[in-house]
Amino acid sequence: VRLVFGRDMKAAPDLVYQALAEDVASMPQWFSAVTRARSTDGGREVRLRGGIRFEETVLAAEKPELYTYRVDVTNIPGARAWVEEWRLTPIGTGTRVRAVFALDGTAAFRLGCRLAAPGAGLAIRQAAGALDRRLS
Repeated sequence: VRLVFGRDMKAAPDLVYQALAEDVASMPQWFSAVTRARSTDGGREVRLRGGIRFEETVLAAEKPELYTYRVDVTNIPGARAWVEEWRLTPIGTGTRVRAVFALDGTAAFRLGCRLAAPGAGLAIRQAAGALDRRLS
């Protein structure tokens, strides 16, 4: 399953990248679905509302344009493979954020991903808006 979400922001790419990739502990302050986030050796650990958790490994970190990671461990049933790429493109003095999710798992997991896509997209756009307000 491939899901793509995006939003334009007023904040500059370097500020968006710093919040997304470097200031991990601040995520709960702008991403309402996140209850806890912390950096780990080579990645992050993220917990969401409802008890969902992720242990991630960073695959590419090219400041200020690209942040890609793989979910190594999650408690979401049926997930077998999960990679997210966050691409930050300058637009004037702001940033176009594009998040691409590549997901695989059981048939039920893939169906759940497709059904959850509108809500996930809304959550990401709202988080980007909250981050933009925080950075501006």
